[in-house]
Amino acid sequence: MNIIIIEDELKAAKSLADLILKLRPAANIVAKLQSIESAIDYLTQNAQPDLIFMDIQLSDGLCFEIFKSVKINCPVVFCTAYGEYAMDAIKANGIDYLLKPFSKDELQEAFEKVDNLKNFFQQHAQPNLDVLLKKIGLDEGKKSFLVFKNNKYSTIQTEQIAFIYIRNDTPTIMTFQQQEYAITQSLDQVQELLSAKQFFRLNRQYLINFSAVKEVEHYFSRKLFVKLVIPSPDKLLIGKEKTSGFLSWLENR
Repeated sequence: MNIIIIEDELKAAKSLADLILKLRPAANIVAKLQSIESAIDYLTQNAQPDLIFMDIQLSDGLCFEIFKSVKINCPVVFCTAYGEYAMDAIKANGIDYLLKPFSKDELQEAFEKVDNLKNFFQQHAQPNLDVLLKKIGLDEGKKSFLVFKNNKYSTIQTEQIAFIYIRNDTPTIMTFQQQEYAITQSLDQVQELLSAKQFFRLNRQYLINFSAVKEVEHYFSRKLFVKLVIPSPDKLLIGKEKTSGFLSWLENR
């Protein structure tokens, strides 16, 4: 994998390069660029890489100026200390948005997103429209779940679900009527089935319905505290790396 780093702070660029090579020893960092001008020059004169890590605020302006001069076809992972550029990043081939300082785990998740995107298009050279809509979260999602409780099968409509969470290592539906139902699918599988417009993955434990959100408060360490219309067994906190995506999800209905 050929990678370009566009970062105006030399120390930050070196740290990122070191972390990349720890996670992907076979990666080839073909260039470290420090400005909009140098990035445009390089990208117009050389083959595009497989992946670009790009700081947003560079020494000569915002990195989005690069996209006005060069057509970038590869995925871009944006790295920044600011969260207000998330929507611009999404429009500019952004596959992930890392808020500095980010961790090794967060960088690994970014690589996994790149791998998933690559694998998807390798397996779907001419993808079905329904499949594409599902991948980008524009489908309506699963309408109901078959559950088993008290020796009886019943159907729970998705719109009745306030959240789905891990309870005693078991994925469990919580309805707005505060009824609980264990399900057999993993939380990852359920997330794939549901509409990304209606449900948001807060963390590894919780998947919440937009209709269940009552209010959101700022919390320590740039986290968000999410309050629902019904009680949740745990305090629902969103880490700083997900705050921009979550607020965008709330806003763009």
